[in-house]
Amino acid sequence: MPFFFDLHVHSVRGSSDSSLQLDVLTHEAHRIGLSGVCLTEHGGWSDPREIQRLADESGLAILQALEVETTVGHVLVFGLDRYHPGISDIRELRRVVDRLGGFMILAHPFRNLFNESLPTTNLLYRNYSPLPATPQDAISHPAFALVDEVEIANGANTEQENHFAHEVARLLGRIGTGGSDAHSSHGLGKCVTAFHEPVRTEKELIEALRAGAFTAAEGLHVGSLRHLGKIAP
Repeated sequence: MPFFFDLHVHSVRGSSDSSLQLDVLTHEAHRIGLSGVCLTEHGGWSDPREIQRLADESGLAILQALEVETTVGHVLVFGLDRYHPGISDIRELRRVVDRLGGFMILAHPFRNLFNESLPTTNLLYRNYSPLPATPQDAISHPAFALVDEVEIANGANTEQENHFAHEVARLLGRIGTGGSDAHSSHGLGKCVTAFHEPVRTEKELIEALRAGAFTAAEGLHVGSLRHLGKIAP
């Protein structure tokens, strides 16, 4: 049975643009059938003891991570306990994460790529011209060689943006992850990552990601789950 995890969630405890309270988060997570959530905060973590108490009381796996803004866009980082000097440079972030044994996922890489604004507001290609017209054009971006995975199902993206990311991941030989990018209870679990085995700790999460023992999925929040790849029985 898959273990459904929302890998991309923001709460009031570590993201100033979020209105999601932790008690609301756990209630909604139970209601829609999530087994765990990862708080990928923008500004760092709240007290880890509070999160552990919440996990113990709710029975959910609640893990903490960071969404780091780099010069080539946002990166979800697992296994990083705090901000380190210089990690806005993705190459320095890669060095720090390697030293700590963590894992990096390029978040919503093609958000706003297909709007008509000039210059583009897409973070990955803000200094590029011409913009990629096809997934094959996009795979040469150096950022993809510096991350471990690509987020292919993001609840705040358009269907076109997610589909493009899915095709890029496929060409790169990546599986692709899912997360809601929720900043409130609305949309929590819209996109998720389905793990083949239970994930309860940060160590187990990183091991499962490295092993490729997961698939992205969408629609859990409305009871209409669709996997975006194969999943083991």
